[in-house]
Amino acid sequence: MPFRLSVFLLYFLLTFSASISQTLIDRIVAVVDKEIITESELQERVNFVAMQNRVDATKPELKSQILESMVAEKLILAQALIDSIEITDEQVSQALDQQLQNIVRQLGSTERVEQYYGKPINRIKREFRDEMRKQLLVQRVRQAREATLSVSRREVEEFYATYKDSLPRVPEEFTVSHLFMVPKADSAVELQTRRKLQGILDSIRAGSSFEDFARRYSQDGSAAGGGDLGWVRRGDFVREFEEVVFSLKENEISNLVKTQYGYHVIQLAGRRGESVRARHILLRIEKGAASDSVAARALRALRDRALKGESFADLAKQYSEDEETKPLGGDLGILTTDQLTADFASVVKEMKQGEISDAHRVTLGASYGFQIIWLRKRTPSHEMTLAQDFSRVEQLALYLKRNRENQEWVNELRKNIYWEIRL
Repeated sequence: MPFRLSVFLLYFLLTFSASISQTLIDRIVAVVDKEIITESELQERVNFVAMQNRVDATKPELKSQILESMVAEKLILAQALIDSIEITDEQVSQALDQQLQNIVRQLGSTERVEQYYGKPINRIKREFRDEMRKQLLVQRVRQAREATLSVSRREVEEFYATYKDSLPRVPEEFTVSHLFMVPKADSAVELQTRRKLQGILDSIRAGSSFEDFARRYSQDGSAAGGGDLGWVRRGDFVREFEEVVFSLKENEISNLVKTQYGYHVIQLAGRRGESVRARHILLRIEKGAASDSVAARALRALRDRALKGESFADLAKQYSEDEETKPLGGDLGILTTDQLTADFASVVKEMKQGEISDAHRVTLGASYGFQIIWLRKRTPSHEMTLAQDFSRVEQLALYLKRNRENQEWVNELRKNIYWEIRL
């Protein structure tokens, strides 16, 4: 969901950062079947949990607990392999694409993600495919076991009676919808970008070095490496780019290609089965104040229509450019303050129930845009009760039941699958 600060994404960032930076010498702290857990992996998980729960990361008992949970995950992975559960390459690609798109939202742009890791998105995807496949296997096994679990009303009431004094306070909640638009580049600016890249292309075709021009002019994270994107399989590029790169002959250079990132010139450096090695030069289409003003005015006009009685949801379905929420009429669901980015929360917190905000700037995906927000409902913070929060209490009771049954299952797996802790 847009604008939510995802805990999983932060963990994805931390674990992936560890996985691509490990040295060859890294102490093994546990072995489960054919899998290992290294000390660096364990420490990254400990740091993450300590940060999320605001506890001391140096406590030995915390490290021990985290290691036990990691061993449990590896046991479930081993069982998935024993059960011959399959995850297709397409499913891995889709899951990886989704997670990286969400990380781009969190960090603000593709460039920031590439700067964070010091390599292009496509290389990041290649290097994390195996880990993503393992995550999907574990997820598939757990989902299959948990699909039939449920809690009765009596179990919910018993759970509440037992734990009501320790249940967390329900934070203030906002039920919101939004209508989002991306500023369109001025046609003159786009034409200027095309002409500049066409000049670069003409120079390369006249004998200049593709790699040299990529280093000098490309606005992509791959520029330092001469535009080299490494070896990539089908599904790792956006559609427009992929259609061109897989149609090229070795050493052939494309015409200008437009994608969501800007204009590209692509060179096919090599082909190996269903994998290709490509170089590219990217020029982004810059947007200015005039483009921003046009988007903001369009949103204000739609706001006026909603205030005069037109359905906000219908307007969002027709005009919003957030493809994730557009089919839902712009519905962002129920959010708490800590689930909102700063530029979003600063507006929502000042609104009254039923209000529609003025147009304001926000980040989304690899770009930025403008949006208007409809605050459909505002629920004050309160103590959790069965009468007001039954569904929330039900989910907590179900979560506890799942944890207990999963722990019993993992204990059985420990009897049948080899594991050893070496810490």
